Amino acid sequence: MSLFRKKSLDELLGSSKRHALNRCLSSFDLTLLGIGAIIGTGIFVLTGVAAAQHAGPALVLSFVIAGLACVFAALCYAEFASTVPIAGSVYSYSYFTLGEVVAWLIGWDLILEYGLAVSAVGVGWSGYFQNLIAGFGIHLPAALTGAPGSAPGAVFNLPAFVMILLITWLLSRGIRESAKVNNIMVVIKVAVVLVFIAVGIWYVKPANWTPFMPFGFSGVMTGAATIFFAYLGFDAVATAAEEVKNPKKDLPVGIIASLTICTVLYIVVSGILTGIVPYNQLDVAAPVAFAMNFIGQNWFAGLISLGAICGMTTVLLVMLYGQIRLFFAMSRDGLIPSMFSKVHSTYKTPYSSTWITGLACACISALVPLGTLAHLVNIGTLAAFVLVSISVLILRKTHPNVSRAFRVPWVPLVPVLAVFFCGYLMISLPAITWKMFVVWLVIGVAVYALYGRTHSVMARREKGLPVHTEN
Repeated sequence: MSLFRKKSLDELLGSSKRHALNRCLSSFDLTLLGIGAIIGTGIFVLTGVAAAQHAGPALVLSFVIAGLACVFAALCYAEFASTVPIAGSVYSYSYFTLGEVVAWLIGWDLILEYGLAVSAVGVGWSGYFQNLIAGFGIHLPAALTGAPGSAPGAVFNLPAFVMILLITWLLSRGIRESAKVNNIMVVIKVAVVLVFIAVGIWYVKPANWTPFMPFGFSGVMTGAATIFFAYLGFDAVATAAEEVKNPKKDLPVGIIASLTICTVLYIVVSGILTGIVPYNQLDVAAPVAFAMNFIGQNWFAGLISLGAICGMTTVLLVMLYGQIRLFFAMSRDGLIPSMFSKVHSTYKTPYSSTWITGLACACISALVPLGTLAHLVNIGTLAAFVLVSISVLILRKTHPNVSRAFRVPWVPLVPVLAVFFCGYLMISLPAITWKMFVVWLVIGVAVYALYGRTHSVMARREKGLPVHTEN
């Protein structure tokens, strides 16, 4: 049963005090951090594919269903974030409620989510960037435009590699600087989305919404599972817990506000998009820009590219940030090497971890075509949402009197609905996704057995062995 050893709340809070990060984020910063993570590839890329191949005009319902799954899970995240304001998000929550081995598996799962998301979005960013500079007559050599096999002559995706390294440098300098850059880019991309809504609404033809559900309800659910990638990231807000001025109040506000704003924008944009262009013509790489060209508003295409680039840049920033803070929390517990929790004396950031993680993601993005792996990222995220929802139910039983700045309403109904919606979306994913996910978890079990089980801080304390931690 030692595999299920749990950390007490005092132990969790004590760890955060020993590894002090810079507390400088407000609820406004967190809300923009969440919007920065959510609005990106989903709204500028996935909407077209999901409408053309899965949901048709009922893509609006797909966003509603995916949004509901996220809202229920977000409420559970908000309770945990206000109760256990610790870096690591659901990994730390699981260590507190379900035990070490479950925490390790969900941490391993989140490594898959964040790492592949950064790399995949890096590839998408590179594509939009190359389209933008092509408009000015600038073309990169074919060898530097993509990963091997992604295009004829492609060997290395240089734009993706350079952009991820630039974001890594920014994150290494401090969260305050990173948040300022994120806030500026969020304002730009939200402005672009609002302009699209303001212009596009006048060109909507209700006839394009018929048939509304051409692929049936199963198509709507498959569409919801596909565009779930669009919601990826609001959970990354919880990883900022140890850099928030007032985490018990600000974290729930940041999580719920960012998700609500993005859900409304997604529903409105998908409705306008399928109202402008017949759904079967939307299977394109840049559906929002395509819709503007479709109605003769060609001037807007460049603006869309700018919004998409800003959108994907902030997604890269927040996803990479979440990955680094996850490594920080797992390293602090001894489950991965201690270098990942070493805090820079000047910048107050996990400096070594930032550069190791950034370099790894940059190399993957430059050398591996990851467009087909969105489903694998989705299943990792959904598994985390299911686990955090179950953990809230357990926490209410095991720690009924612990201080909670935010409480999930209508327990157990809301957590159960979160498990149901997220579980249903997981079932809707292709079988190959499940097979790859199981393989990843098996590898995780092997890593824990060979390293984490013996290097765990709690395991060493139980055996009376010395514990070494970086600070």
